[in-house]
Amino acid sequence: MDRLQVVLAQLSPRLGDFEWNLDKHHEWIREARARGAQLIIFPELGLTGYQVQDMTLDIARPLIHPQIQSLIEASREIDIVFSFVEETSHHLFHVSAVYASEGKVRAVHRKVYLPTYGMFDERRYFAPGTRFQTFSGTPAGTAGMLLCEDAWHVTSPYLLALGGANFMIVTASSPARDVTDAHYFGSQRFWRELLRVYAQTYGCPIAFVNRVGVEDGISFFGGSGAVSPEGDWLFTAPTVEEGMFSIQLDLRSVRRARFSTPILRDERPLLVQRELERILRQREETQCDWAPNSQPEGERT
Repeated sequence: MDRLQVVLAQLSPRLGDFEWNLDKHHEWIREARARGAQLIIFPELGLTGYQVQDMTLDIARPLIHPQIQSLIEASREIDIVFSFVEETSHHLFHVSAVYASEGKVRAVHRKVYLPTYGMFDERRYFAPGTRFQTFSGTPAGTAGMLLCEDAWHVTSPYLLALGGANFMIVTASSPARDVTDAHYFGSQRFWRELLRVYAQTYGCPIAFVNRVGVEDGISFFGGSGAVSPEGDWLFTAPTVEEGMFSIQLDLRSVRRARFSTPILRDERPLLVQRELERILRQREETQCDWAPNSQPEGERT
């Protein structure tokens, strides 16, 4: 397949109103299908809203829940990426993204990095994921997903690229922070630079979907879009405006980008593994140096 038709669903979910958000998802899925899209991507926690906090027990759903299954079933004619608070069989709660296709779950990504700085307090309510896995069976071939804060750690897309990702999907609930100029918020500008570098470094297109709306006085900037493997922003959705935005990705550009700039080809993962093991050993030794009983014999009291 040479081209991929994608709808970026820049949604403004209602906090804690799972039923309303689910209906909105189904409505937009039907519209995207009517447009001839092959994939529709919803933002992080599009089914629940972001500031769920003490509502977690009420809005969490297992994958087998009928409401979640209704979205998976809807993927028989169009691939769907959606996000919610997932409850596992062990009653752990994760911020999760699901890639559904042909009525099946292709992949579940559980957010690995849960921020606890500034306005964020996710680690208090959610359990972290433990892996970055790629998956096949998408119109773009092998793909990988990241959830918001995951993408702010450079190792996350690196692991997806090493895992064979030809396409990366980043969903977010990123607030509008710091007005830097007439065009972008400071947080939006950071996202644009970050994703541009990732796409160009690893030679793969990236689809970014961020929510809009206001929760408890916090505004989310939107600005969803797509970056080419050459690092060019192909499209940017308006800020703070809800809507469905159709884009077309040229999948042939991955081949050209990786041939002309073979950074991924020349990567040395075994060297990285050795260096990480060395650094971890060094850290352990440094910690031992500071242990209470590690002083030289003559210095103990």
